[in-house]
Amino acid sequence: MKINWCLAGRLVVAVCMMLMVFQAYGAGFALTENSASSMGNAFAGVSAVAQDASTIYFNPAGMTRLHARELSVAGHYISPEANFNNRGSTAATGGPLSGSEDDSSADVLVPNLYFVDPLSDTLTAGVGLNVPFGLTTEYDDNWVGRYHGVKSDVRTVNINPSIAWRATDHLSLGAGVSAQYIDVKLSSAVDLGSVCLAQELGGVLPAGTCSSIGALPQQKDGFADLKADNWSWGFNLGLLYAFNPHSRVGLAYRSKVAQHLDGAANFTVPGELAFLTAANVFVDTHIKSSIDLPENVSLSLYHELTAKWAVLADWTWTRWSRFDELRIRYNSAQPTSVTTENWNDANRYSLGVDYQLNNRLLLRGGLAYDETPVPNARHRTPRIPGNDRRWVSLGLGYHVTDQLSVDAGYAHLFISESKSNHTFESGIPTLAHTLKGEYTAAVDIFSVQLNWRL
Repeated sequence: MKINWCLAGRLVVAVCMMLMVFQAYGAGFALTENSASSMGNAFAGVSAVAQDASTIYFNPAGMTRLHARELSVAGHYISPEANFNNRGSTAATGGPLSGSEDDSSADVLVPNLYFVDPLSDTLTAGVGLNVPFGLTTEYDDNWVGRYHGVKSDVRTVNINPSIAWRATDHLSLGAGVSAQYIDVKLSSAVDLGSVCLAQELGGVLPAGTCSSIGALPQQKDGFADLKADNWSWGFNLGLLYAFNPHSRVGLAYRSKVAQHLDGAANFTVPGELAFLTAANVFVDTHIKSSIDLPENVSLSLYHELTAKWAVLADWTWTRWSRFDELRIRYNSAQPTSVTTENWNDANRYSLGVDYQLNNRLLLRGGLAYDETPVPNARHRTPRIPGNDRRWVSLGLGYHVTDQLSVDAGYAHLFISESKSNHTFESGIPTLAHTLKGEYTAAVDIFSVQLNWRL
């Protein structure tokens, strides 16, 4: 079959635009959900198994195991439950923070698309579109942590053309380039009552000004909406070594992506407090920020014990220590906002098993332990309140015909109780409120993938 590459290019652009409307949720905000077939194994062996076109993302060297053109399309429905229990949150003045307890649940859909084309017996090309990082948390406007965050929405789209070379009968090498788009939206309430009172106590405003208009701490809120985006790039490398037809090991590296975001801040200030903007603060303005999305290394093993049974294992290390702070700079007199993160590097360990029930049906299972990069309660924010996660996964692969197969997977994530004792760092002392409490959370993930040999 000949490929109309012009038409394929338009398809890639169309799918990319489609991806932009989706939001993603994930503790730590890296998304493992980039293959439904590997979901059933809790992503064990993902850099070595090379069972379909999704290997483009996990280890491009695995493309040499695919001997026909193949298109894989997957969708992952992520359904989290997260609840916050207030345990004595305090305002900057020392009194309690007002507001309700809340949850940050938000069901989301994460899509993937991969296409592989063998160019010769030793050379294979492919392209992948996926969402490697994503986050959605959303709370009520009047919840107790509203000054720390109301909505957080991080979306990425990764376009990843790749190539693989079979160097010998045992060794394959692969490489790819990633064009990555990031779009970030952050919102929070602003305690303008505290700002007003601070100006009054400092002699900037006449005594009694704030009380006369009801602008007391936590009683007259404004609102901040921040939006920024950027395109950047990275690369990935892979190695696949087959000891024999039944055992292979995969090693994969995905580089950091340095994102330098530009955008806008929009402030909503009640009319009776418009005088607070006279000093060129809380006004709509341009913003800039930077973040290094971290590199990772994966080492995977796949081994067939018998004609029916196979075991899989994986270790993935992610350099989350690059995320040391979230700094937002304003093109106004608004003080720079700095959230100290101080994240740690994190490891993910997984084990899986395959059972070939018959010629058409493959059954899968897996367990994983995923460390949180958040170092402690002081650095746990309501925008990313996750903790260590334990995965239990089940899945299956079914060959409908020789050209068409379907994969399905399900995972439940048990998330350790997450304590928070975080003080908001806005650059304005009167807004340095402390959110103290506990998050309880769990996640269910349902994945489906269609694989079509062209």
